Amino acid sequence: MDISGLIPSFGGFLYTAVAFVIALSIIVAVHEFGHYIVGRWSGIRADVFSLGFGPVLASRTDRRGTRWQIAAFPLGGYVRFHGDSDASSGRGDDSIETMSPEERRQTLHGAPLWARAATVLAGPMFNFILSILVFAGFFMVQGVATDTPTIGALKPLPESVAHFEPGDRIVAIAGKPTPDNAALFDVVDGLSPAATVDYTVERAGSDLTVTGPYPFPPLVDAVQPQTAAMEAGLEPGDVILAVDGKPISAFSQLRDIVGNSDGKALDLSVWRDGKTLSVTLKPRRMDLPTADGGFETRWLIGISGGLFYAPQTRTPGPVEALGIGASQIWYIGKTSISGLWHMVTGAISSCNLRGPIGIAETSGAAASQGAGSFIWFIAMLSTAVGLLNLFPVPVLDGGHLVFHLWEGVTGKPPSERALRILMSVGLAALIALMVFALSNDLFCP
Repeated sequence: MDISGLIPSFGGFLYTAVAFVIALSIIVAVHEFGHYIVGRWSGIRADVFSLGFGPVLASRTDRRGTRWQIAAFPLGGYVRFHGDSDASSGRGDDSIETMSPEERRQTLHGAPLWARAATVLAGPMFNFILSILVFAGFFMVQGVATDTPTIGALKPLPESVAHFEPGDRIVAIAGKPTPDNAALFDVVDGLSPAATVDYTVERAGSDLTVTGPYPFPPLVDAVQPQTAAMEAGLEPGDVILAVDGKPISAFSQLRDIVGNSDGKALDLSVWRDGKTLSVTLKPRRMDLPTADGGFETRWLIGISGGLFYAPQTRTPGPVEALGIGASQIWYIGKTSISGLWHMVTGAISSCNLRGPIGIAETSGAAASQGAGSFIWFIAMLSTAVGLLNLFPVPVLDGGHLVFHLWEGVTGKPPSERALRILMSVGLAALIALMVFALSNDLFCP
Protein backbone atom coordinates (compact mmCIF):
# COMPACT_ATOMS: atom_id res chain seq x y z
CA MET A 1 0.00 0.00 0.00
CA ASP A 2 1.35 3.43 -0.97
CA ILE A 3 0.91 5.51 2.17
CA SER A 4 1.96 8.66 0.33
CA GLY A 5 -1.41 8.65 -1.36
CA LEU A 6 -3.07 9.23 2.02
CA ILE A 7 -1.08 12.37 2.81
CA PRO A 8 -3.34 14.83 0.91
CA SER A 9 -6.45 13.33 2.57
CA PHE A 10 -4.81 13.43 5.97
CA GLY A 11 -3.71 17.01 5.36
CA GLY A 12 -7.26 18.01 4.45
CA PHE A 13 -8.60 16.26 7.55
CA LEU A 14 -6.03 17.97 9.76
CA TYR A 15 -6.85 21.38 8.26
CA THR A 16 -10.56 20.80 8.85
CA ALA A 17 -9.97 19.59 12.41
CA VAL A 18 -7.79 22.58 13.30
CA ALA A 19 -10.31 25.04 11.83
CA PHE A 20 -13.13 23.37 13.74
CA VAL A 21 -11.22 23.41 17.03
CA ILE A 22 -10.31 27.08 16.60
CA ALA A 23 -13.91 28.07 15.80
CA LEU A 24 -15.38 26.01 18.62
CA SER A 25 -12.78 27.18 21.15
CA ILE A 26 -13.51 30.84 20.42
CA ILE A 27 -17.26 30.34 20.70
CA VAL A 28 -17.02 28.24 23.88
CA ALA A 29 -14.57 30.67 25.48
CA VAL A 30 -16.93 33.60 24.83
CA HIS A 31 -19.95 31.61 26.07
CA GLU A 32 -18.28 30.49 29.29
CA PHE A 33 -16.76 33.91 29.87
CA GLY A 34 -20.29 35.31 29.79
CA HIS A 35 -21.25 32.94 32.61
CA TYR A 36 -18.05 33.76 34.50
CA ILE A 37 -18.03 37.54 34.28
CA VAL A 38 -21.74 38.07 35.00
CA GLY A 39 -21.47 35.57 37.85
CA ARG A 40 -18.52 37.52 39.25
CA TRP A 41 -20.40 40.81 38.88
CA SER A 42 -23.33 39.17 40.68
CA GLY A 43 -21.18 38.09 43.62
CA ILE A 44 -20.75 34.43 42.59
CA ARG A 45 -17.24 33.05 42.83
CA ALA A 46 -15.78 30.80 40.11
CA ASP A 47 -13.35 28.08 41.19
CA VAL A 48 -12.44 26.85 37.69
CA PHE A 49 -12.64 28.25 34.16
CA SER A 50 -11.72 25.44 31.76
CA LEU A 51 -11.31 25.50 28.02
CA GLY A 52 -11.63 21.83 27.11
CA PHE A 53 -12.20 18.68 29.17
CA GLY A 54 -10.01 15.95 30.55
CA PRO A 55 -6.39 16.12 31.73
CA VAL A 56 -5.17 19.65 32.38
CA LEU A 57 -2.38 20.78 30.05
CA ALA A 58 -1.78 24.21 31.55
CA SER A 59 -3.33 26.25 34.35
CA ARG A 60 -2.95 29.45 36.36
CA THR A 61 -4.76 30.63 39.46
CA ASP A 62 -5.61 34.33 39.61
CA ARG A 63 -5.80 36.57 42.67
CA ARG A 64 -9.52 35.85 43.08
CA GLY A 65 -8.84 32.13 43.44
CA THR A 66 -10.14 31.11 40.00
CA ARG A 67 -8.05 28.48 38.24
CA TRP A 68 -7.86 29.15 34.49
CA GLN A 69 -6.95 26.01 32.60
CA ILE A 70 -6.60 24.45 29.18
CA ALA A 71 -7.52 20.76 29.04
CA ALA A 72 -6.61 18.02 26.60
CA PHE A 73 -9.92 17.62 24.76
CA PRO A 74 -10.83 21.00 23.17
CA LEU A 75 -14.45 20.17 22.34
CA GLY A 76 -16.15 22.36 24.89
CA GLY A 77 -15.49 24.04 28.21
CA TYR A 78 -17.08 24.96 31.50
CA VAL A 79 -17.08 27.24 34.52
CA ARG A 80 -17.28 25.52 37.89
CA PHE A 81 -18.64 27.92 40.44
CA HIS A 82 -17.96 27.71 44.15
CA GLY A 83 -20.08 24.97 45.72
CA ASP A 84 -20.72 23.13 42.43
CA SER A 85 -20.23 19.37 42.56
CA ASP A 86 -19.30 19.07 38.88
CA ALA A 87 -18.74 20.95 35.62
CA SER A 88 -22.50 21.08 34.93
CA SER A 89 -23.07 23.14 38.11
CA GLY A 90 -24.77 20.26 39.89
CA ARG A 91 -25.52 20.75 43.55
CA GLY A 92 -24.60 17.23 44.53
CA ASP A 93 -24.04 16.88 48.29
CA ASP A 94 -25.21 19.03 51.17
CA SER A 95 -21.86 20.77 51.71
CA ILE A 96 -23.42 24.10 50.79
CA GLU A 97 -25.65 23.84 53.88
CA THR A 98 -22.59 23.84 56.15
CA MET A 99 -21.21 27.09 54.69
CA SER A 100 -21.49 30.43 56.39
CA PRO A 101 -24.09 32.82 54.93
CA GLU A 102 -21.31 34.92 53.38
CA GLU A 103 -19.65 31.93 51.71
CA ARG A 104 -22.98 30.49 50.62
CA ARG A 105 -23.82 33.79 48.93
CA GLN A 106 -20.75 33.29 46.76
CA THR A 107 -22.07 29.97 45.38
CA LEU A 108 -24.33 29.62 42.36
CA HIS A 109 -26.96 27.72 44.36
CA GLY A 110 -26.88 30.08 47.32
CA ALA A 111 -27.10 33.31 45.33
CA PRO A 112 -30.36 35.25 44.88
CA LEU A 113 -32.61 34.16 42.03
CA TRP A 114 -31.82 37.23 39.93
CA ALA A 115 -28.07 36.54 40.15
CA ARG A 116 -28.47 32.89 39.17
CA ALA A 117 -30.75 33.71 36.23
CA ALA A 118 -28.47 36.49 34.99
CA THR A 119 -25.42 34.21 35.20
CA VAL A 120 -27.12 31.43 33.26
CA LEU A 121 -28.52 33.79 30.62
CA ALA A 122 -25.17 35.49 30.11
CA GLY A 123 -23.62 32.57 28.20
CA PRO A 124 -26.01 32.66 25.21
CA MET A 125 -26.16 36.46 25.36
CA PHE A 126 -22.39 36.72 25.01
CA ASN A 127 -22.58 34.44 21.96
CA PHE A 128 -25.08 36.85 20.43
CA ILE A 129 -22.93 39.83 21.37
CA LEU A 130 -19.91 38.23 19.69
CA SER A 131 -21.94 37.70 16.51
CA ILE A 132 -23.30 41.24 16.49
CA LEU A 133 -19.83 42.73 16.98
CA VAL A 134 -18.32 40.60 14.20
CA PHE A 135 -21.12 41.40 11.75
CA ALA A 136 -20.98 45.09 12.66
CA GLY A 137 -17.22 45.08 12.18
CA PHE A 138 -17.60 43.57 8.73
CA PHE A 139 -20.05 46.23 7.64
CA MET A 140 -17.91 49.03 9.06
CA VAL A 141 -14.80 47.74 7.25
CA GLN A 142 -16.45 46.76 3.97
CA GLY A 143 -19.10 49.48 4.01
CA VAL A 144 -22.69 49.35 2.81
CA ALA A 145 -23.92 50.33 -0.63
CA THR A 146 -24.97 53.92 -1.14
CA ASP A 147 -28.66 54.55 -1.77
CA THR A 148 -28.12 55.44 -5.43
CA PRO A 149 -26.72 52.87 -7.92
CA THR A 150 -23.19 54.21 -8.24
CA ILE A 151 -20.18 52.28 -9.55
CA GLY A 152 -17.44 51.83 -6.99
CA ALA A 153 -15.21 49.47 -8.98
CA LEU A 154 -15.57 47.42 -12.15
CA LYS A 155 -15.28 43.65 -12.04
CA PRO A 156 -13.20 41.74 -14.62
CA LEU A 157 -15.50 40.33 -17.32
CA PRO A 158 -15.04 38.78 -20.76
CA GLU A 159 -17.05 41.67 -22.20
CA SER A 160 -15.49 45.10 -22.20
CA VAL A 161 -16.62 47.48 -19.46
CA ALA A 162 -14.23 50.21 -20.58
CA HIS A 163 -17.11 52.61 -21.26
CA PHE A 164 -17.81 52.79 -17.51
CA GLU A 165 -15.78 54.56 -14.86
CA PRO A 166 -15.80 54.38 -11.07
CA GLY A 167 -18.10 57.10 -9.79
CA ASP A 168 -20.60 56.74 -12.65
CA ARG A 169 -24.15 56.89 -11.37
CA ILE A 170 -26.55 54.68 -13.32
CA VAL A 171 -29.65 56.80 -13.93
CA ALA A 172 -31.39 54.50 -16.44
CA ILE A 173 -31.17 50.98 -17.88
CA ALA A 174 -32.67 50.38 -21.33
CA GLY A 175 -34.38 53.76 -21.01
CA LYS A 176 -36.02 52.97 -17.65
CA PRO A 177 -35.06 55.29 -14.73
CA THR A 178 -33.11 53.89 -11.80
CA PRO A 179 -33.18 56.63 -9.15
CA ASP A 180 -32.21 54.19 -6.38
CA ASN A 181 -31.08 50.59 -5.91
CA ALA A 182 -34.62 49.32 -5.37
CA ALA A 183 -35.67 50.80 -8.72
CA LEU A 184 -32.62 49.23 -10.40
CA PHE A 185 -33.61 45.78 -9.15
CA ASP A 186 -37.18 46.34 -10.35
CA VAL A 187 -35.92 47.31 -13.82
CA VAL A 188 -33.67 44.25 -13.99
CA ASP A 189 -36.58 41.98 -13.01
CA GLY A 190 -38.42 43.08 -16.16
CA LEU A 191 -35.34 43.06 -18.40
CA SER A 192 -34.84 40.19 -20.84
CA PRO A 193 -31.38 38.61 -20.83
CA ALA A 194 -29.15 40.04 -23.56
CA ALA A 195 -25.46 40.11 -24.42
CA THR A 196 -25.39 43.91 -24.19
CA VAL A 197 -27.61 46.56 -22.60
CA ASP A 198 -27.79 50.33 -22.99
CA TYR A 199 -27.17 52.40 -19.87
CA THR A 200 -27.55 56.07 -19.10
CA VAL A 201 -24.94 57.20 -16.59
CA GLU A 202 -24.30 60.50 -14.92
CA ARG A 203 -20.64 61.50 -15.06
CA ALA A 204 -19.24 64.86 -14.01
CA GLY A 205 -22.71 66.40 -14.13
CA SER A 206 -23.54 65.14 -17.65
CA ASP A 207 -25.62 62.19 -18.81
CA LEU A 208 -24.00 59.71 -21.18
CA THR A 209 -25.38 56.66 -22.97
CA VAL A 210 -23.02 53.68 -22.88
CA THR A 211 -23.29 50.00 -23.78
CA GLY A 212 -22.33 47.33 -21.27
CA PRO A 213 -23.06 43.78 -20.12
CA TYR A 214 -26.31 42.59 -18.63
CA PRO A 215 -26.62 44.13 -15.10
CA PHE A 216 -26.46 40.74 -13.40
CA PRO A 217 -24.16 38.65 -15.61
CA PRO A 218 -23.54 34.94 -14.90
CA LEU A 219 -20.75 35.97 -12.56
CA VAL A 220 -19.70 33.99 -9.48
CA ASP A 221 -19.63 36.51 -6.64
CA ALA A 222 -19.32 33.94 -3.85
CA VAL A 223 -19.05 30.17 -3.46
CA GLN A 224 -20.80 28.55 -0.51
CA PRO A 225 -18.89 25.92 1.50
CA GLN A 226 -19.79 22.25 1.11
CA THR A 227 -21.56 22.69 -2.24
CA ALA A 228 -21.25 21.27 -5.72
CA ALA A 229 -19.64 24.49 -6.95
CA MET A 230 -16.91 24.39 -4.32
CA GLU A 231 -16.16 20.72 -4.92
CA ALA A 232 -16.01 21.37 -8.68
CA GLY A 233 -13.45 24.15 -8.13
CA LEU A 234 -15.49 27.23 -9.07
CA GLU A 235 -14.04 30.45 -7.65
CA PRO A 236 -15.30 33.99 -7.01
CA GLY A 237 -14.75 36.01 -10.17
CA ASP A 238 -15.52 33.13 -12.54
CA VAL A 239 -17.97 33.91 -15.32
CA ILE A 240 -20.20 31.13 -16.71
CA LEU A 241 -20.19 31.52 -20.49
CA ALA A 242 -22.32 28.51 -21.42
CA VAL A 243 -24.15 25.56 -19.87
CA ASP A 244 -24.24 22.31 -21.86
CA GLY A 245 -23.05 24.28 -24.87
CA LYS A 246 -25.83 26.89 -24.61
CA PRO A 247 -24.46 30.45 -24.22
CA ILE A 248 -25.90 32.52 -21.39
CA SER A 249 -25.59 36.20 -20.56
CA ALA A 250 -27.56 36.57 -17.31
CA PHE A 251 -27.33 34.97 -13.88
CA SER A 252 -31.07 34.35 -14.01
CA GLN A 253 -30.54 32.03 -17.01
CA LEU A 254 -28.04 29.99 -15.01
CA ARG A 255 -30.45 29.85 -12.06
CA ASP A 256 -33.27 28.61 -14.30
CA ILE A 257 -31.12 25.94 -15.95
CA VAL A 258 -29.87 24.66 -12.60
CA GLY A 259 -33.35 24.77 -11.10
CA ASN A 260 -34.78 22.69 -13.97
CA SER A 261 -31.86 20.24 -14.08
CA ASP A 262 -33.48 17.65 -11.79
CA GLY A 263 -29.99 16.90 -10.52
CA LYS A 264 -28.51 16.06 -13.92
CA ALA A 265 -24.81 16.78 -14.38
CA LEU A 266 -24.14 20.09 -16.13
CA ASP A 267 -21.14 20.99 -18.28
CA LEU A 268 -20.10 24.59 -17.72
CA SER A 269 -17.85 26.71 -19.87
CA VAL A 270 -16.11 29.07 -17.43
CA TRP A 271 -14.10 32.22 -18.08
CA ARG A 272 -11.34 32.84 -15.56
CA ASP A 273 -8.56 35.41 -15.88
CA GLY A 274 -8.83 35.46 -19.67
CA LYS A 275 -8.88 31.68 -20.07
CA THR A 276 -11.80 29.35 -20.75
CA LEU A 277 -12.18 26.24 -18.58
CA SER A 278 -14.57 23.30 -18.63
CA VAL A 279 -16.25 22.31 -15.37
CA THR A 280 -18.76 19.52 -14.75
CA LEU A 281 -20.94 19.43 -11.64
CA LYS A 282 -24.23 18.02 -10.38
CA PRO A 283 -26.76 20.33 -8.72
CA ARG A 284 -27.97 19.29 -5.29
CA ARG A 285 -31.44 19.42 -3.86
CA MET A 286 -31.55 21.95 -1.00
CA ASP A 287 -34.17 23.58 1.22
CA LEU A 288 -34.03 27.37 1.33
CA PRO A 289 -35.87 29.83 3.63
CA THR A 290 -38.38 32.11 1.94
CA ALA A 291 -39.37 35.67 2.80
CA ASP A 292 -42.68 34.56 4.31
CA GLY A 293 -40.95 32.32 6.87
CA GLY A 294 -41.43 29.07 4.94
CA PHE A 295 -39.06 26.94 2.90
CA GLU A 296 -38.76 25.98 -0.72
CA THR A 297 -36.85 23.05 -2.22
CA ARG A 298 -34.64 23.84 -5.21
CA TRP A 299 -31.76 22.42 -7.17
CA LEU A 300 -28.65 24.48 -6.45
CA ILE A 301 -24.93 24.46 -7.18
CA GLY A 302 -23.94 26.78 -4.34
CA ILE A 303 -22.98 30.12 -5.86
CA SER A 304 -24.35 33.64 -5.59
CA GLY A 305 -24.18 36.33 -8.22
CA GLY A 306 -24.00 40.08 -8.31
CA LEU A 307 -23.87 43.19 -10.45
CA PHE A 308 -21.12 43.65 -13.02
CA TYR A 309 -19.67 46.29 -10.73
CA ALA A 310 -18.97 46.65 -7.04
CA PRO A 311 -21.32 49.36 -5.73
CA GLN A 312 -19.94 52.51 -4.22
CA THR A 313 -20.08 52.17 -0.45
CA ARG A 314 -20.30 54.34 2.60
CA THR A 315 -19.12 53.58 6.11
CA PRO A 316 -22.01 53.14 8.55
CA GLY A 317 -21.70 54.62 12.02
CA PRO A 318 -21.27 52.32 15.03
CA VAL A 319 -24.95 52.44 15.98
CA GLU A 320 -26.13 51.66 12.44
CA ALA A 321 -23.55 48.88 12.09
CA LEU A 322 -24.65 47.31 15.37
CA GLY A 323 -28.25 47.50 14.19
CA ILE A 324 -27.33 45.70 10.97
CA GLY A 325 -25.43 43.12 13.01
CA ALA A 326 -28.44 42.56 15.26
CA SER A 327 -30.68 42.11 12.22
CA GLN A 328 -28.28 39.42 10.97
CA ILE A 329 -28.56 37.34 14.14
CA TRP A 330 -32.34 37.85 14.16
CA TYR A 331 -32.50 36.47 10.61
CA ILE A 332 -30.26 33.51 11.48
CA GLY A 333 -32.31 32.73 14.58
CA LYS A 334 -35.64 33.05 12.78
CA THR A 335 -34.64 30.82 9.87
CA SER A 336 -33.03 28.26 12.20
CA ILE A 337 -36.18 27.88 14.30
CA SER A 338 -38.34 27.80 11.18
CA GLY A 339 -36.06 25.14 9.69
CA LEU A 340 -36.27 22.96 12.79
CA TRP A 341 -40.06 23.25 12.81
CA HIS A 342 -40.27 22.32 9.14
CA MET A 343 -38.03 19.30 9.76
CA VAL A 344 -40.16 18.15 12.69
CA THR A 345 -43.34 18.45 10.61
CA GLY A 346 -41.72 16.70 7.64
CA ALA A 347 -42.04 19.69 5.34
CA ILE A 348 -38.32 19.58 4.56
CA SER A 349 -35.69 16.87 4.80
CA SER A 350 -34.22 16.08 8.21
CA CYS A 351 -30.85 15.92 6.45
CA ASN A 352 -30.73 19.71 6.87
CA LEU A 353 -29.70 19.06 10.48
CA ARG A 354 -25.96 18.49 10.58
CA GLY A 355 -23.75 17.27 13.40
CA PRO A 356 -20.12 17.77 14.41
CA ILE A 357 -18.67 16.28 11.23
CA GLY A 358 -20.77 18.51 8.99
CA ILE A 359 -19.95 21.59 11.08
CA ALA A 360 -16.25 20.70 11.05
CA GLU A 361 -16.27 20.28 7.27
CA THR A 362 -18.01 23.62 6.85
CA SER A 363 -15.53 25.33 9.16
CA GLY A 364 -12.63 23.91 7.15
CA ALA A 365 -14.22 24.99 3.88
CA ALA A 366 -14.86 28.50 5.26
CA ALA A 367 -11.26 28.76 6.48
CA SER A 368 -9.99 27.70 3.04
CA GLN A 369 -11.78 30.71 1.54
CA GLY A 370 -9.85 33.14 3.69
CA ALA A 371 -9.86 34.79 7.10
CA GLY A 372 -12.93 36.91 6.34
CA SER A 373 -15.06 33.91 5.41
CA PHE A 374 -13.86 31.99 8.47
CA ILE A 375 -14.60 34.84 10.88
CA TRP A 376 -18.06 35.29 9.34
CA PHE A 377 -18.68 31.56 9.83
CA ILE A 378 -17.61 31.82 13.48
CA ALA A 379 -20.17 34.61 13.98
CA MET A 380 -22.91 32.52 12.39
CA LEU A 381 -21.98 29.46 14.45
CA SER A 382 -21.85 31.56 17.62
CA THR A 383 -25.45 32.66 16.96
CA ALA A 384 -26.49 29.03 16.47
CA VAL A 385 -24.76 27.94 19.70
CA GLY A 386 -26.39 30.76 21.65
CA LEU A 387 -29.80 29.86 20.23
CA LEU A 388 -29.37 26.14 20.92
CA ASN A 389 -28.44 26.83 24.54
CA LEU A 390 -31.67 28.77 25.01
CA PHE A 391 -33.82 25.77 24.16
CA PRO A 392 -35.87 24.79 27.27
CA VAL A 393 -34.08 21.45 27.64
CA PRO A 394 -32.67 20.45 31.04
CA VAL A 395 -28.82 20.43 31.03
CA LEU A 396 -28.90 23.41 28.64
CA ASP A 397 -29.00 27.02 29.81
CA GLY A 398 -32.60 27.32 28.63
CA GLY A 399 -33.60 24.44 30.88
CA HIS A 400 -31.99 26.10 33.90
CA LEU A 401 -33.83 29.32 33.06
CA VAL A 402 -37.11 27.38 33.06
CA PHE A 403 -36.26 26.09 36.54
CA HIS A 404 -35.54 29.64 37.67
CA LEU A 405 -38.83 30.81 36.17
CA TRP A 406 -40.62 28.06 38.09
CA GLU A 407 -38.93 29.21 41.27
CA GLY A 408 -39.86 32.82 40.57
CA VAL A 409 -43.53 31.91 40.07
CA THR A 410 -43.95 29.35 42.88
CA GLY A 411 -41.48 30.80 45.36
CA LYS A 412 -39.43 27.58 45.60
CA PRO A 413 -37.18 25.62 43.20
CA PRO A 414 -38.12 22.19 41.83
CA SER A 415 -37.35 19.34 44.19
CA GLU A 416 -33.99 17.62 43.99
CA ARG A 417 -35.68 14.43 42.81
CA ALA A 418 -37.54 16.26 40.05
CA LEU A 419 -34.34 18.00 39.00
CA ARG A 420 -32.44 14.71 38.76
CA ILE A 421 -35.17 13.14 36.66
CA LEU A 422 -35.52 16.15 34.36
CA MET A 423 -31.74 16.47 33.95
CA SER A 424 -31.51 12.78 33.03
CA VAL A 425 -34.31 13.12 30.51
CA GLY A 426 -32.73 16.26 29.06
CA LEU A 427 -29.32 14.61 28.78
CA ALA A 428 -30.85 11.59 27.05
CA ALA A 429 -32.70 13.86 24.60
CA LEU A 430 -29.54 15.82 23.87
CA ILE A 431 -27.51 12.66 23.27
CA ALA A 432 -30.25 11.32 20.98
CA LEU A 433 -30.20 14.57 18.99
CA MET A 434 -26.42 14.42 18.68
CA VAL A 435 -26.54 10.80 17.49
CA PHE A 436 -29.23 11.70 14.96
CA ALA A 437 -27.22 14.67 13.68
CA LEU A 438 -24.08 12.52 13.47
CA SER A 439 -25.98 9.90 11.46
CA ASN A 440 -26.99 12.67 9.06
CA ASP A 441 -23.31 13.57 8.67
CA LEU A 442 -22.50 9.97 7.79
CA PHE A 443 -25.43 8.94 5.64
CA CYS A 444 -27.14 11.99 4.15
CA PRO A 445 -25.98 13.06 0.67
